[in-house]
Amino acid sequence: MNGGGGPATQGVIRVVLADDDEHFLVSLRALIDQHPSLSVEATATDGVRATELVRDLQPDAIVIDLHMPRLDGVGAIAQLREAHPTLCVIALTGDDSHELHEAVAAAGGDAVMLKSEIVEDLADRLVATIPMLAPGPDGRS
Repeated sequence: MNGGGGPATQGVIRVVLADDDEHFLVSLRALIDQHPSLSVEATATDGVRATELVRDLQPDAIVIDLHMPRLDGVGAIAQLREAHPTLCVIALTGDDSHELHEAVAAAGGDAVMLKSEIVEDLADRLVATIPMLAPGPDGRS
């Protein structure tokens, strides 16, 4: 199963990151790049650019902030889900609002993570969401 429709390379999950906080985006990329099953293909600092990158690159997953300029995360998720039904979509937010999390689910997001959870859980959730692309116990697909 390939989330975005593009070719997975040797079991590596191809990810686009989107967050308007460039310092956080750099840190998030460094965190994900440490995981051998994940590859950051591109980053975006607004929702419009995030949807363009997914269209152009056909990644397996996107990790997207909910509060961004030009197109907020919920709007971007709705567009992404419609155009890319198998894309893994993980929303990031610092906002623990139940209503916001419900809006993400209604738009088609696979998961919502609080930014405070990011260090422990993001790589594990990405790998678990697309198990067929993740390497086996011996490191191979």
